Parts: sequence; C-alpha cells; structure tokens
Amino acid sequence: MTKPTKLQIRAAVALVGTAALAPVVRGVRRTRGAPVAGDRAERIRRSPQYRDGAFRNRIPTTTLEPGTTLDSTRAWATGRRQRRPAGPVPVTAPPTAERLPPGGLHITWHGHSSALVEIEGARILTDPVFSDRCSPAPLPGPRRLHPSPLPVTELPPLDAVVISHDHYDHLDAPTVRALTRSQTAPFVVPLGVGAHLERWNVPAARIVELDWDESVTVNGVRLTATEARHYSGRGLTRDRTLWASWVLAGENRRVFYSGDSGYFPGYAEIGSAYGPFDVTLMQIGAYGDAWAEIHMTPEQALTAHHDVRGDLLIPLHWATFDLALHSWAEPADRIQHAARTSGTRLAVPRPGQRVDADAPPEVDGWWQRLA
Repeated sequence: MTKPTKLQIRAAVALVGTAALAPVVRGVRRTRGAPVAGDRAERIRRSPQYRDGAFRNRIPTTTLEPGTTLDSTRAWATGRRQRRPAGPVPVTAPPTAERLPPGGLHITWHGHSSALVEIEGARILTDPVFSDRCSPAPLPGPRRLHPSPLPVTELPPLDAVVISHDHYDHLDAPTVRALTRSQTAPFVVPLGVGAHLERWNVPAARIVELDWDESVTVNGVRLTATEARHYSGRGLTRDRTLWASWVLAGENRRVFYSGDSGYFPGYAEIGSAYGPFDVTLMQIGAYGDAWAEIHMTPEQALTAHHDVRGDLLIPLHWATFDLALHSWAEPADRIQHAARTSGTRLAVPRPGQRVDADAPPEVDGWWQRLA
C-alpha cells in the first residue's frame, strides 16, 4: 500500500476541517439575520432618518474615534482593571405568575438590557438576551458573567417584546426563537429589524416595525419608538436597520428605556413630548473614550434621566457581559455616587430582583463585595 504524501495528508485534514466547519458557518449566517428587501426596503427609503443608503443620526456620529483602534486593542489585551466580578453575582429567582395590580409598576432586571416591565397590568420585555454568549457563533464572543435569573421558557405571558437595535447583545437569535415558540406576544422593533425576525421564523403578524415617533398600543400600553444616538449592524454592513429608545406609556404610568445611545440634546425633547416618567431604564455601561458618541457614561445617563423628566432611575447595560475597558463594578459605583450627589432616586437591583417603582429597595452596594 502506497504511503500518503504530506500534501495528501494536508488536503485530507483540510477537507475534514471544512466539512466540520460547514454547519458552524451555516449557523453563523442564519444567526446574523437577513438583509432588508422588498416592501420593507421601500418603507425604509421613505424614513426621514434614512439618507444616502443608510440610517443616520440627527447629529453626525463617530462609532470609533480615528486613531484609537490600536490603543484600544492594546488596552483590551494588557489592561489591569478587574473586568469580571470577583465571585458569583447574587441572582434572585423572580416571580413568574404573580397577579399584576391594575395601576402598579414593577421592573425586573434579567441582566444587561433585558428587563421585564410590568405596567398597569401589561408585561413588556426589553431586549431579551438569555443565551450564554452574545455572539453570532456558540463558542467565541462575550460570555455571561452571571446566570440568567430564569430560563426564557419560564417567563410569564408577555404582551410585547421591545427591541432597541440589532446588535448581538440586544437582539439574540436563540432567545427570539424560544420566545416565538413559548409566547404569542408581538415583537415591536425599529425599522428594518423585522427582516432578521422573519429569517428566524417569527410570523409576519407578530412583527411591528416603527420609525422614530411612531407608536403602537398593546394591552392598553402605548409603545413609541424615540430617538437614540447609536448605530446598527450584525455583519460588515452598518446602519441598514434603525436604532431607537422607547417610551412605554400606560394611562397613568410611564417608563423610558434608553436602549444604547450616546448623550445628545434630544433627550430634553423626548421629555417634553412624552414625559414625565415614573421610571427610566438607562444604559450606564460599556462606555469608553474611543466610542464616547455612542454609549453614555453613568454621569451622562443621570443627565439624560433628568432631561426626560424621570423620577426613579434603574441602570441597565452593565454587569452581564464584558464589553468595554472599565472595571466590572465601575458603572454602578459611578451612578451611585452621581445619584447621591444630585439627590436622584436610584435603584440598583440584583439580577432577577423585582422592583416596585413606588417602594424601591435601598441601594445597598451589593456589587462592591465583588469588585
């Protein structure tokens, strides 16, 4: 029997490797979503936010400051800040079938930007990411720093799922598929995001796409897409789908959700048009000097909270995924200090802890024991 040459061995190994990678590549392509086309693309072209083939912020925005890529990469690889908790994050099992008071307002933070808003008898879930990683593939990418308070299949019946934009840490394909199977609620999303959902077999009847300042009402709660200063994209192309903040308005109670955003003067306009708000859910983490125009610092989040005329501030977008160069506990430390200095009402719940907006828990610094 003729002994195979080194070239033949390399070719055989490459063939086996290619065959093994093929399902992974297909999975990545499916998870990435779908491009906008057809009637959806025509509607997008009519949007005031869409110009020259892409969505635009009202204020010109840089996603990464020129000349900062090398410094950011070096800092990511060699930085000495503690970007992970020093021990297990305390997670609380939230109630799953508690009867809702008609006029009540409760918030349960499930980690990162996933929050269950129970408002005047309706349940609305923001940016659900219940997967172990926020990534197009099952192995690489940021991994959760604490477990989800409960499986996505154990969520109580929802009235709506609200999405702020299509980045992987806010729009998670496996979670969307699970919600499609286990719930009947519509997905209320910014323009263009419906293309991804259809790719993941969400029925068209359960997709509601809105431009800024457009609304839909579900179970008595009016959901309005409002302006944010950010960007979108799940691959090499950017800004083909819109990003948004959200107003959740019942008859008497109101919640503002920032989504991801840099600070901008439009918050005061949102407050004037839709406020005041009983609760604001504000992005406070994943900030950095190199991308200062697309993510707020905790102090900017506090300013935005006051701009929109908020009462109780509950911070989101921290503690769950390592997405920036700051230390793990820094966002909570900074928002606590800023709120205390300004006399702002603040609640910093543990993941899974249900907050009554009318009687929020005292800020006890639970994260500081893990810093």
